[in-house]
Amino acid sequence: METKKQIKFFTIFEYEKEQDYLRKMHLAGWKFIKVNGLCMYHFEKCTPEDVIYQLDYNKEGIAHKAEYVRMFNDCGWEYIQDYFGYSYFRKPVTEMSEEESIFCDDESRLQMMERVFKGRMIPLLIIFFLVLVPQFITNILVGRSENLVIAALLGCIIVLYLSIFSMCAKTYVKYKRNTE
Repeated sequence: METKKQIKFFTIFEYEKEQDYLRKMHLAGWKFIKVNGLCMYHFEKCTPEDVIYQLDYNKEGIAHKAEYVRMFNDCGWEYIQDYFGYSYFRKPVTEMSEEESIFCDDESRLQMMERVFKGRMIPLLIIFFLVLVPQFITNILVGRSENLVIAALLGCIIVLYLSIFSMCAKTYVKYKRNTE
């Protein structure tokens, strides 16, 4: 069987873009097998087919995995794997009676985003303010050239993190408005 690997990065709130990517790959004849390591996606050659991929972030579901997977299987969704808290599912469009999603409404989608926020963003925010920011300030105040290089690197990490956090917050606010 012919296989293919691709490195692709999605932020924790870009799950819809990731779902679209996996669908496009399947339409192009590459069936998603797994993702591992540092965002290494594995595919195997298949007959091109329109398949919907869905991701769910639910640590409680993963803790009760057999029941969680059975619930989705009963609705026709094939469980693929768990990766960094997300569970991956797929279902061929031909098996759907209408447009389907593992989320029945914007409220359940918002609840998933809140689980992501509490499970991932808050711990990262704590690390950010307790470790990176003080280290950045300390290296700037010392003023030696080697400390300024470290400060510049930390500054880049801080800017990158704030950019990702901003994108995540915009996505969350978008869904929050849709549920109100």
